[in-house]
Amino acid sequence: MKVRVQVMLKNGVLDPQGKAIEHSLTSLGFTDIGEVRMGKVIEIDITETKAEKAHSQATEMCEKLLANTVIERYEIQLEDGSH
Repeated sequence: MKVRVQVMLKNGVLDPQGKAIEHSLTSLGFTDIGEVRMGKVIEIDITETKAEKAHSQATEMCEKLLANTVIERYEIQLEDGSH
């Protein structure tokens, strides 16, 4: 089963990469943009076939390694699109 994890900084946490992208886009003439936030997407193939167990494993991975839960939030999507 494919698992996709999206990790983003929590609201209120300074995002210097997002600010740099925002500044560069403005410099390139894209003036109709608001705040830009930078994150990461991690795709994992899990051998588990049951969605509930795969989601549970992905949650554990996020809590232990993939996300710094003090400053980041994460969203898990399974192959079938469930959350």
